[in-house]
Amino acid sequence: MSPTPQSDFVSLFNASWQDGGFVKLTLGKPRGPDATLRNVFVRAVQIGGQPQLSFVWHHDRRDITKNHPAAAAAELIGRMLGTEFHSAHLFTATRSTQLEFNKKGEPRLSHGKAVVEVPDTAHDREKSRLLPPGSQHWLHALGVTTASGAVREGMADKHRQIHKFVEILSHLTAGTALPADRPLEIADMGCGKGYLTFAAHDYFNHVDSRPANVQGIEARPELAEKCNQVAQAAGCARLSFRAGTIESVTFPALDVLIALHACDTATDDAIAKGIQAEAALIVIAPCCQKELRPQLQAAPVLAPVLRHGIFQERHAEFVTDALRALLLEWAGYDTKVFEFISTDHTAKNLMIAATKRRGPTGHPGAADSIRNLAAFYGIRSHALARHLKFDLPQ
Repeated sequence: MSPTPQSDFVSLFNASWQDGGFVKLTLGKPRGPDATLRNVFVRAVQIGGQPQLSFVWHHDRRDITKNHPAAAAAELIGRMLGTEFHSAHLFTATRSTQLEFNKKGEPRLSHGKAVVEVPDTAHDREKSRLLPPGSQHWLHALGVTTASGAVREGMADKHRQIHKFVEILSHLTAGTALPADRPLEIADMGCGKGYLTFAAHDYFNHVDSRPANVQGIEARPELAEKCNQVAQAAGCARLSFRAGTIESVTFPALDVLIALHACDTATDDAIAKGIQAEAALIVIAPCCQKELRPQLQAAPVLAPVLRHGIFQERHAEFVTDALRALLLEWAGYDTKVFEFISTDHTAKNLMIAATKRRGPTGHPGAADSIRNLAAFYGIRSHALARHLKFDLPQ
């Protein structure tokens, strides 16, 4: 039997395991019956002094870990390629290999640069960090750490948030159809001091081994200039910052759009830019949802509680972001809504992640759901609906 791209991929995995060059493996684009499954991460571990492969099955609300010896792992991977998963990435000390299946189910094997991450095989290990050592330059320059690498007093929450963001980004991109034949185009809208913009640049270019041009958009020119200076000093050739508003900026091409804590309707401006550019992944963390609060006219049963300002504020936040998620689904995206980081660190912890749907663009019933929810709360105007020219009930 002649070799196939699938069998070649498994052979490369076996070879990397045998020569000690294996770093990690990811499986994405799930096609199985479980709609909650997003991706699988595979890494080497030592259990009872014996080397094994740890498979972490990432679902919407839970992770499942299963450990296998190398032979069983190779058999399992080979069985799932092209059936349960249509994307696989193998990272070794010498190169990276990607196996992708197109819409017709035809496989394609491609190779890239070696991963720079050193595998950690300890089973009970300290929580790993996905940023490379080179990130210390900008972490220090932006005031997160000291010259020796210690986290500065008062910056522990920010440091934790940066690493949590990279962890989430790694999970989201593993299951997203991103181009493999050119550098990725990524924009961070309303990037502020650029902490997460730098983190995204380093993750894609130095950890995930995907060349990525990352651009931060910030309304305050002095912040954009400072971040450009730090990026140049850190040798971040694919990172730049531009002064401008979210609403005014345009992109000829965009694969990933990030907008964390863009205030009020600036979040809607950012989502609309991502949809217009047909970005494969849109990641937002909204805040200051003020637009809908004056419009709330809930059903009589809710009137006694909505006279309290705190309940009205939380209802406005809920309705604003629920409509955003539904409008994204109507516009052709699959959405996930979850906590970005614990409320112990920030109250602005909601994150909406939207992945461009591979099938039909419209989600069945999404338009009715949007109008029914808006009508229930008396909402007649919503910034994202206006951007998308979606008519709400009047």
